[in-house]
Amino acid sequence: MKKAILLLTLIFLSFQMQAQTKPTIYQYKVQDLNGKTFDFASLKGKKILIVNTASKCGYTPQYKDLEAIYEKYKNKNFVIIGFPANNFLWQEPGTNAEIATFCQKNYGVTFPMMEKTSVKGKDINEVYKFLTQKKLNGVLDSKVQWNFQKYLINEKGQLEQMYLSGVAPTDEKIINWIEK
Repeated sequence: MKKAILLLTLIFLSFQMQAQTKPTIYQYKVQDLNGKTFDFASLKGKKILIVNTASKCGYTPQYKDLEAIYEKYKNKNFVIIGFPANNFLWQEPGTNAEIATFCQKNYGVTFPMMEKTSVKGKDINEVYKFLTQKKLNGVLDSKVQWNFQKYLINEKGQLEQMYLSGVAPTDEKIINWIEK
């Protein structure tokens, strides 16, 4: 009888611990602009800023600030991951190769850029399902409202915050988060 009670207690505690563990982004693998597999598990221990990008958007100049903060903090356990998407008024019409050339030529982008994808709708990328659905990320439901919306992932791979496009990458809230 004591063994049965002990076993049931252990099972209960195991379920409790699993329920308290927030989901992480580390389970996802995607393709980068060059067609190579990018494994989010390789980012364990780093803070991650994920941003959906577009080459023909009013917010496109944010690439400059994104690259600046990436350069400043990339050796301090921080990375930016860009996801080009054509979901908003066809503002990212190019191919992966064209997007790569645009980013390098116009903004000197060196942070990792993933292949062109969808960040909303029926064909939403799996990473963006995670970012936008509380049942998957354990934190919040959101919708990607426009290009250059930012998601902040902590060192444990857990979603912490989301900022709309109008919040600059160099905003005090984002910089304070990176530096803490």
